[in-house]
Amino acid sequence: MRNFLNFLRSRIFLINLALALVAIVVISFLTLQWLESSTRHGEFVQVPDLGRMSVPEMREAVEEAGLRFEVVDSANFDPDYPRFSIIEQNPPAGNRVKENRKIYVTVNPSGYKKVTVPDIIQVTQRNAASMLRAVGLEVERVTYIDELGKDMVYRIRHQGEYINPGDKLPKTSSIELICGNGTIPDEARIQSESQ
Repeated sequence: MRNFLNFLRSRIFLINLALALVAIVVISFLTLQWLESSTRHGEFVQVPDLGRMSVPEMREAVEEAGLRFEVVDSANFDPDYPRFSIIEQNPPAGNRVKENRKIYVTVNPSGYKKVTVPDIIQVTQRNAASMLRAVGLEVERVTYIDELGKDMVYRIRHQGEYINPGDKLPKTSSIELICGNGTIPDEARIQSESQ
């Protein structure tokens, strides 16, 4: 143990220790300088505001800023934005990012996606309205005809034309329900009286 303590106090050990510390400091300094130059530490680009821009305008603005972009699929049409315009971007406008960073943009589609009209024939008006709302369709009007089932849906109309369950309509379309008013139709009375 005494020899070890003498070695730690010896001149050779202290010189080697000092050289090792100098080498660690120099290597650390050179590594930090290389990292700063290769990663461009402190150099940022401001993300432009791409909202409401068309795709060609967005492409030009992104390339001008030294960035890249990727279009994220958009399934939801937003009527407040022009068709095929940018409705969302990530990272948001004004953020500072490294050059050549990828910006993710969401493009407004050309219109609402189409939804399938549910089978609401022989369903009560109230349930039919709920089923239509669930798929994104609206009840514009309810028209009553002489049929025995009160508030029972017998036909469906869209923009004046009869449609069938399973047909496809743009989301948010308005539907007219043709329901029974609880009165037996005259034809049914005549047929039952003649038998």
